[in-house]
Amino acid sequence: MRTGRRWGRGPGAGAAAQRAVESDAIAVREAGPCPAHPRRYQVNPPTPVITDTVPSQSGTGSKEGPKEVRRLDRVIIRFAGDSGDGMQLTGDRFTSETASFGNDLSTLPNFPAEIRAPAGTLPGVSSFQLHFADHDILTPGDAPNVLVAMNPAALKANIGDVPRGAEIIVNTDEFTDRSMTRVGYATSPLEDGSLDAYQLHPVPLTSLTIEALKDFGLSRMEAGRSKNMFALGLLSWMYHRPTEGTEAFLRQKFAKKPNIAEANVAAFRAGWNFGETTEDFAVSYEVAPATRAFPAGTYRNISGNLALSYGLIAASRQAGLPLYLGAYPITPASDILHELSKHKNFGVRTFQAEDEIAGIGAALGAAFGGALGVTTTSGPGVALKSETIGLAVSLELPLLILDIQRGGPSTGLPTKTEQADLLQAMYGRNGEAPVPVVAPRTPADCFDAAIDAARIALTYRTPVFLLSDGYLANGSEPWRIPDVEELPDLRVPFQTTTNHVLADGTEVFWPFKRDPQTLARPWAVPGTPGLEHRIGGIEKQDGTGNISYDPANHDFMVRTRQAKIDGILVPDLEVDDPDGARTLVLGWGSTYGPVTAAVRELRTVGEAVAQAHLRHLNPFPKNLGEVLRRYERVVVPEMNMGQLARLLRADFLVDVISFTQINGMPFKAGQLADAIQEANRGQ
Repeated sequence: MRTGRRWGRGPGAGAAAQRAVESDAIAVREAGPCPAHPRRYQVNPPTPVITDTVPSQSGTGSKEGPKEVRRLDRVIIRFAGDSGDGMQLTGDRFTSETASFGNDLSTLPNFPAEIRAPAGTLPGVSSFQLHFADHDILTPGDAPNVLVAMNPAALKANIGDVPRGAEIIVNTDEFTDRSMTRVGYATSPLEDGSLDAYQLHPVPLTSLTIEALKDFGLSRMEAGRSKNMFALGLLSWMYHRPTEGTEAFLRQKFAKKPNIAEANVAAFRAGWNFGETTEDFAVSYEVAPATRAFPAGTYRNISGNLALSYGLIAASRQAGLPLYLGAYPITPASDILHELSKHKNFGVRTFQAEDEIAGIGAALGAAFGGALGVTTTSGPGVALKSETIGLAVSLELPLLILDIQRGGPSTGLPTKTEQADLLQAMYGRNGEAPVPVVAPRTPADCFDAAIDAARIALTYRTPVFLLSDGYLANGSEPWRIPDVEELPDLRVPFQTTTNHVLADGTEVFWPFKRDPQTLARPWAVPGTPGLEHRIGGIEKQDGTGNISYDPANHDFMVRTRQAKIDGILVPDLEVDDPDGARTLVLGWGSTYGPVTAAVRELRTVGEAVAQAHLRHLNPFPKNLGEVLRRYERVVVPEMNMGQLARLLRADFLVDVISFTQINGMPFKAGQLADAIQEANRGQ
C-alpha cells in the first residue's frame, strides 16, 4: 500500500521510455531548415505531377531497352480484396517501407466488421489506401491513382472512386464466371470495354504466386495465400520502395514456420522480378523523400491508437504515477489495451474486465488509489459507463475516458468512423455533471492530446473525455519522436497532512477543501494516516465531504463543479487567415486533414478562406466567441448531424453553416472545397 509518498521517475527512466518508443522507429529524417508553418499553404495537386523521366538503371528492362522511370510528387494507392486476402497487412508493409524511405504519408484502412466476411461479396471487401508524397500532405487522398483489385468484388466496390486514366491492376485468376455473377457483372469487365478509360494491367497474381512457390511443398491453397506478397513486391518495384524491411518482417512474423516465411519472401521477390521483366509495366515511378516537409528529428510511422498509447505512458511518467487501464475490448479501441499490456516495465497495469461497467469502475478505483486511471471504449461502451463517469464527477478524481468513436447508434458500424458522440460526452449523464472534452486532430496528434487530457484531469481532479475516432485510430502518418525534455511536468502533490483547523483548534482533513486557483479538491491516497475520508455517489457537504441533503449546499456544489470546468486553462483559438477572409471554416477532431487540404485548394484559385480548429470542446477557448463574430460566415464540417454547430449556436448565438456527412467514411477534400466555396460566395 502506498501512503503519501510519490512514485518517482527514477534515474534514467525518461531515457528508457524514449528508447522504447524509438525502438520501433522506421523513419529517420534529418531535415534542413523548414518553413515557419510547414503545414500551411502548400497545395496538394489533384493528380500526381511528373517532375522528370530517366532511364532505369536496374534490371534488364524490356526488349526495347531500359524501362522508363518517372518522378512524381505524390501517389495514392489502394489495395482491395477479400477480408482474408491480407490487404491490411499489404498496406501496412507498403506504408512502413514508404515511411522508412522518408515520404510524408497518410493512410485509410477500410475493412468489414466481420472477422471473416463472406468471400467474393461486396460487403466482404477490405481495402487500404495510402497517399505518399515528396511534400507535406494531410489526407489519404480523395481518389486512388492506382487500384489493386484482387477479385471482381474489389473492382466493383472501388471502381467508382477511380478517376479516368488511373492504373488498375487486377488478379485475373479470380475473374471466373461465378465470382463475376456474384457481384452483378453480366460480362467480364476485363473484356467488355468498360475499363477502356483506365490503364488496365491484367495479372494472374494467384497462378504466378503458385508457380513461384512450387518448390516449397505447399498445397495450392497454401501457396495462393501469398498472392498479396506478390502484389506487394510488384508495387514495391513500381514505386522503388525499399525491400529489406519487408523481408525481415516476414521472417520475424513466421519465425516458428520458417518454410512459410521463406515462401512469402519468395512470393514478394517474384512480384518484384515480374515488374522488372514483364513488358506490361513499361514505366516505374519515383517519389522523392519529403526532406523539406518536417523539422529535423527522428520520425516514425504511427497510428492514432498507438500514439494514444504512447501518450498515456508518457503522461504517467511525467506525472510520476502508475498507469492503470481498465477496459473491455471494443472496436476500434481495443488496440490501446493490446499495446499498453506490453509495457509493464513502465508501471503500466492493464485489466481486461468482464464488461464496460467493470472496466471503468476499476479505473476509477485506481484513481482513488493514486494512479492515473484510464478507460477506453467506443460509443456503445460510453453509454454503459455513464453512471460511473457521473460518480467520478461527484468524487472529483482524475480519470481519462478515451472514446474512439464509430458509427452508431447501438452497435452501428463497428469498423467505420463517425464524430457523433460529442453531445453524449457533453451531456450523457444524469444531473449536472460537466466533463472536459479534448479531441485530437491527426493520428500523430493523439500523443499530444493524451498528455493534454492527463494534464487537465490531474490538475483539476476531474474525469476528462478524449474523443478520437476510427479514422484517426487506424490511420497513420509520420510522427516526430519528442525528446523527454520537451514533455510537460505533470506532477501534482498528494495531500499528506491535515488541511483545516476547527473552531476548537483541532486539526482535521477536509477532502473537499479546494485550491482557490483551480477549485480542485485535495488528492489523498488511501492509507495515509489521519486523512481517512468517505467517498460515494451521494452529494457531499462542501469542505467536510460528509453526506448532505441540504438544498443550498447542493446548489453550491453543482455550481462549483461547473465553475471548475469553466475555469480550466486552455489556449486561445488560433486562426489561419492570411488574406482577411469573410468566411471561417471551423472544424474539430479528425476533420482537420480534409478541411485543411480543401482550404489550401481554394486558396490556390484565389478564394480567401480562414481556418481554425478546436481541440478543446469543453470548455471552449476563451476567445472563441470573438473569433466567430469576426466573420460573416462560419462553416462547420462534421461527421454527424451538426452537434458542434448546435453547441455554437446555443453558446454564442451565431448562425453557423453546418455541413455534415454520416456515411462511415472521412470527408474528401474536394467535396469540402466545393461546399466551402459555395458558402464563401454566399450561395
